[in-house]
Amino acid sequence: MSGDRISRQEALRHRLNELRSEHRDLDDVIARILDEKPFDQLQIQRLKKCKLGLKDEILSIESQLLPDIIA
Repeated sequence: MSGDRISRQEALRHRLNELRSEHRDLDDVIARILDEKPFDQLQIQRLKKCKLGLKDEILSIESQLLPDIIA
């Protein structure tokens, strides 16, 4: 049982690292697009929405990795 929990946590940490990397990549893409004039506002909105979705998933995984603390 303990081994299953550790491998699940490892999988979550791996996924978390992937999501953080994607989130940073989207920051870079958005910054490059904003440097171009004129830029596609609709494309920026879509990328930002995707970025927010990644952030939600990151927060969800982070909360799963935190140990339960009984107050």
